[in-house]
Amino acid sequence: MSLRERVGTVIFETDTPAARAFDVALLIAIVMSVALVVAESVAGVRARWLRELRILEWSFTIAFTVEYAARVWSARERGRYVRSFYGVVDLLAIVPTYLSLLVAGSQYLAVVRALRLLRVFRVVKAMRFVGQAHVLGTALRASREKITVFLFTVLTLVLLIGSAMYLLEGPAHGFDDIPTAVYWAIVTLTTVGYGDIAPGTAAGKALSAAVMILGYSIIAVPTGIVTSELARASGPRVREARCPTCGVGGHAPDATYCRACGAPLDGGPPRAEEEAT
Repeated sequence: MSLRERVGTVIFETDTPAARAFDVALLIAIVMSVALVVAESVAGVRARWLRELRILEWSFTIAFTVEYAARVWSARERGRYVRSFYGVVDLLAIVPTYLSLLVAGSQYLAVVRALRLLRVFRVVKAMRFVGQAHVLGTALRASREKITVFLFTVLTLVLLIGSAMYLLEGPAHGFDDIPTAVYWAIVTLTTVGYGDIAPGTAAGKALSAAVMILGYSIIAVPTGIVTSELARASGPRVREARCPTCGVGGHAPDATYCRACGAPLDGGPPRAEEEAT
């Protein structure tokens, strides 16, 4: 193996002792670097340990920069890695510290490194977690059309409610314009209720009560949509083939006989490649 192949094996694989040791060390470094960013945001810690925190932060950033360069250099398909989810996250993990040289405070964006901890599932080979993540992703993709329609309906609804509240209350009660009234409608419809803006007239309070009650029913809609798709995605696969005798479909993947009439199903259980599609 060439040097590039050996480095790629250590960085991208998990089957060798060296690769596992590298991944574990990387995860520890990520946790420590994120903890440093969080600690620096505390005024008391920053006032006393700012110099030490900055030295450690730059040390981690330089180490992650070398690691990212090694990943790009040793990747079998460099363009594919750079454009992948982990490739983008690896790059974003080192950008904030360098950006802080130009924009003060941008170093706190380095908490994006926490996304790199998702590699822990690969390190411990928790394939059941990966499988469940696939189920969740399938459910979300299947729900996107319904969720899009729902969000469009909600946006239209809060615009109408906000406009109505602006006409009922006006600037005298804090509703200075329609965008402010729409903000109030969103806060009220989602049952958050900050209380920074409140109606003062009887008509406004009546509309507020209606919006609060409506909010409980609206919140349940996306939950029901995603839950239904989750149940469908995680449920048993169903054969699309119909019984040649009675025409009934919806058989289990390993079914040999019709669930309605008991007649043999043509071809028997589906092949492994059929189940994988």
